[in-house]
Amino acid sequence: MIYRFLILSDEVDDFKREIQIRSDATFLDLHRAILDATGFEEGQMCSFFLCDDDWHKKTEITLIDMGAPSEVDTYVMDGTPLDELLEDERQKMLYVFDYMMERVFFMELSEIITGQHLDRAICTVSAGLPPVQTYTMEEMEKRMDPIDLDEDFYGDSEYDPEELGELGYDDAIESYYEDDRY
Repeated sequence: MIYRFLILSDEVDDFKREIQIRSDATFLDLHRAILDATGFEEGQMCSFFLCDDDWHKKTEITLIDMGAPSEVDTYVMDGTPLDELLEDERQKMLYVFDYMMERVFFMELSEIITGQHLDRAICTVSAGLPPVQTYTMEEMEKRMDPIDLDEDFYGDSEYDPEELGELGYDDAIESYYEDDRY
């Protein structure tokens, strides 16, 4: 069987990739096919997330073992065949390729082709340029919302930021250890 995935980006309107891959290939094989189809480089943390119809994240498939507790089902890309978790056409997934900025590709298993076989994954549609894989520090700063450190940030309208300066760092450490409990 062959799985055909449609890949879109909310950052670049005309970006589209379609990848066909064996159903028994691993998520790592799919990851590498995405890298090849976009020109992205290896070495960045990434994950796949199976999603419900409203794009809410459900099951995560990580690039490396993240050491989750044993009572939690964990999936690692190189040990998880696609057909272990994907059974139905129209299954939605997110491919998180930039953890710092939470940037993703939206993916859908658009077709399951029975009776055919591929030796390796192929990109059958390549339209538009992909978004940049990672941002420079300057680009990240431009895209991040500044934090408003007004009185509401501290949760108390009576908060006076000058109070922090009244007790110096050394005095604070000294008073901490002078407390009878320490």
